[in-house]
Amino acid sequence: MQLGASLPTSDIGTGPAVLRDYAQAVEGLGFDYLASPDHVLGADPAKAVGGVRIRTTDAPYHDPFVLFSFLAGVTRKLGFASSVLILAQRQAALVAKQAACLDELSEGRLRLGIGVGWHEIEFQALGMDFRTRGKRSEEQVRFMQELWAKPVVTFKGEFHQLDGGGINPRPKSGRVPIWFGGHAEATFRRAAKYGDGFMPLAYPPGDEALKAFDKLRGMIKAEGRDPTDVGIEIFTSPGQGTEEDWRREFSFWKKAGVTHICAHTTYESPHNKRLASTHYDDHLKAITHYRKVVEDLL
Repeated sequence: MQLGASLPTSDIGTGPAVLRDYAQAVEGLGFDYLASPDHVLGADPAKAVGGVRIRTTDAPYHDPFVLFSFLAGVTRKLGFASSVLILAQRQAALVAKQAACLDELSEGRLRLGIGVGWHEIEFQALGMDFRTRGKRSEEQVRFMQELWAKPVVTFKGEFHQLDGGGINPRPKSGRVPIWFGGHAEATFRRAAKYGDGFMPLAYPPGDEALKAFDKLRGMIKAEGRDPTDVGIEIFTSPGQGTEEDWRREFSFWKKAGVTHICAHTTYESPHNKRLASTHYDDHLKAITHYRKVVEDLL
């Protein structure tokens, strides 16, 4: 089991010194990876009313490839996970190239979490069709996996065509790990067929999560794959609960076969709570405390 931490850019700042220091501190504490989300742009904050889910220009987001390239240069072993890159609003061949370059420059430390997105204004700005994002994303994964695996690729799909081309450099392993984020039926199917991992963040510890994991494993077997080859990641919140709560939850996830747990200090959901602080020291103290409490359970 791997233990990661989130990068709370929106709270601690976006400058090179603070991000370098935080990443190096996370690595020094013994965390396996650092996770960061993706949004290319936000909407007018004045439109964020009435409980509508909207990402605004108030929240800063570094581009994951730029961010992780910088952090790879100031760390030695720390892994990096996009959680998640909105693949369908980008060109697949360009993402394949960027991921392959980062894979080489970081010496294999990238885990590419992807999602279909929900923020329509980003698709509008990037000139991509919001309505076809699901099936286009699935084809993008197949296209990228071909580009990573082969020096010369011929590909004919609904959205992508290539007649004898390829990228260089390519990952030494022949692939970049792809983890699917989301909870739709199609996401389960794509993760089972093409994924190296699944990031279902909607489930608290309990029967619903166990049913979802069993469903995924059944679908993986139906694809002729070994379920142990597909990881599962969840987020946990150091900003809520007691030490006993943390240990109980961690033990539940471990028994359930979760392979990656991210101690996330800014994620909000019905069962996740954001840390009530915007100070660097408080975020670092929270993940430090959490790791010490669960260290013997790893």
